[in-house]
Amino acid sequence: MPPMSCRHLYRPGTIALAWVLGTVALATSWATARAPGDENWLDAYRGPASRIIGSALVSTLAWDRLAELTDEFGPRLSGSPQLENAILWALDRMKKDGLENVHAEKVMVPHWVRGTESAEVVRPVSLQMPMLGLGGSIGTDKEGIEAETLVVRSFAELDAAGERARGKIVVYNVAYESYGRTVQYRAAGASRAARLGARAVLLRSVGLPGLRTPHTGALSYTGQDPKIPAAAISLEDAEMLQRIQDRGQSAVVRLKMEAHFLEDAESANVIGELRGREKPEEVVVVAGHFDSWDVGTGAVDDGGGCIAAWTVLKVLKDLDLRPRRTIRVVLFTNEENGMRGGYAYRDAHKDELANHVMMLESDSGTFRPSGFGLSANERARATVREIASLLDAIGVSKIEDSGGGADISPSVRAGRIPSMSLEVDESRYFLYHHTPADTVDKLNPMDMALGVAAVGVMSYVIADMPGRLGQ
Repeated sequence: MPPMSCRHLYRPGTIALAWVLGTVALATSWATARAPGDENWLDAYRGPASRIIGSALVSTLAWDRLAELTDEFGPRLSGSPQLENAILWALDRMKKDGLENVHAEKVMVPHWVRGTESAEVVRPVSLQMPMLGLGGSIGTDKEGIEAETLVVRSFAELDAAGERARGKIVVYNVAYESYGRTVQYRAAGASRAARLGARAVLLRSVGLPGLRTPHTGALSYTGQDPKIPAAAISLEDAEMLQRIQDRGQSAVVRLKMEAHFLEDAESANVIGELRGREKPEEVVVVAGHFDSWDVGTGAVDDGGGCIAAWTVLKVLKDLDLRPRRTIRVVLFTNEENGMRGGYAYRDAHKDELANHVMMLESDSGTFRPSGFGLSANERARATVREIASLLDAIGVSKIEDSGGGADISPSVRAGRIPSMSLEVDESRYFLYHHTPADTVDKLNPMDMALGVAAVGVMSYVIADMPGRLGQ
């Protein structure tokens, strides 16, 4: 029978250490037996893969460091002192870890400030509603906005309402189908309502139902429509306003928001490397984004992805596994409300993109991993499937049809670089996404360790094999 699952292992001790190393040794022999076509080239990596997996699984370093980051610096919205202090901390720790070429690359980022905010039903009942202003929203004046609500379940309903939206607070009560399908209401909802004369927008949060918890996130104003305030409310409150309207009553809401922009602020992408022993100019990137929204501590989105990628380099260095090519960790800034870190990296490294062999981003929460997404040619896909067989025994060998990430996408497109993402169990991701509940306790140390092991094996082999991926 297969080796016992390691999912229950929380903080390995001496007995657990011996158990995991024994499991890895056994798993290696099984991976060898199941390797597709028994390709000889892969045999050289079975030993290193075993060592990487063993080192990752007997350590809670990634989770512990993530807890330190989130507990000591908290939310890390672009422009905030918390983000900048966390960047200084990361630079210091990377140097202490012995990483090479550790430095910050300057990025100017937008500086949006939430301020004090509230939403209150004043008729037919007096009721405070939990709310979060959408990132980039304008505020109200000091007195706020008090108006009747118009609840709609789609853009089509809004358009059909036409003139009835004028002077109202439009409430989008759109059921969550998937993030990709539903997020359009957060992004474009304010401008669509403003076009019809609405005074403000309340959005049923884009995410899974979660105990009357609102989810923030960025909106996008058009250049031609008036800017109006926009905020997220919970599923429960959106449904309450819907019921009031369906009974033929008028609900009145008072919305107050101090949201505003300050001048752009200086931030930075953080970079550290394990330099290649033969082809240091060729680079494999592992990455996440270091900024977060201002309401949770950004453990799930995306402190965990950053720390896991960073830990990969420390594991390889500690094991003295230096690949042919350079492995570079990048902690991107400003993914949440501007994407300026991703574009700044592309521009700063435009002359080097041809030598980027692969870029991998982890931004789906460091929950239990299942494999990787891959966007590349068929030759690269065949190679990655073979490498993934080294991860069969820990259950992280599935290869999805496409992979990448928001931060790496500008460079990937410009340099036509193979891109990957760590695929994980996302069943709880959109429960915590952009909420005050995005905290480190939602993540399991062993799940993070499995992610470190998987990314470690994949990035090491791609960086070390004689030929470039896909060529």
